[in-house]
Amino acid sequence: MDETDSRHRFDAMYRQTYEQILGYAMRRCSSPEDAADVVAETYVIAWRRIAELPHGEAGRLWLYGVARRVLANHRRGERRRATRHAELTAEVEVLYATPSPQAGPDEVGEAMNMLSDGDRELLALAVWEELDPGEIAAVLGCSRNAARIRLHRARKRFAKALEKTRPSVARLEARPLIERESR
Repeated sequence: MDETDSRHRFDAMYRQTYEQILGYAMRRCSSPEDAADVVAETYVIAWRRIAELPHGEAGRLWLYGVARRVLANHRRGERRRATRHAELTAEVEVLYATPSPQAGPDEVGEAMNMLSDGDRELLALAVWEELDPGEIAAVLGCSRNAARIRLHRARKRFAKALEKTRPSVARLEARPLIERESR
């Protein structure tokens, strides 16, 4: 069968069966997008295997069989993704668990909440991610000098915010953040 005959045969088969195959998939999928994916994959397989496609009513039934197998593969993929998502969520919860609440108020958290988003991000990059000013500059898309200046200013604002939350010991707790700016 030449390319032109294959194309005409596929086009005719597609026009005759598309609504039926789409309805089949819509009734079995959790979303219209998933149904559209199943139908698209069904017709891709039909195009690749056009020489094996039976004529007439047998061809329509053959497409239902292909759609059934595509749908089964789709469901297996969804289950694998859901399982992997649950595993990753559990892993993240273990690795990045929030510390248990302390007896008193969370002064550091309160001080961080008093800062702008930009200052919080700078401090997080420096302290949590342990990036130096050069690396922070690369993340932020600025010069190393600009990153150092911004980080210095963010640390100063953090120290002031910490003083507001707990004036008596704020200087002691802020010292590690302030000392790190010498990198």
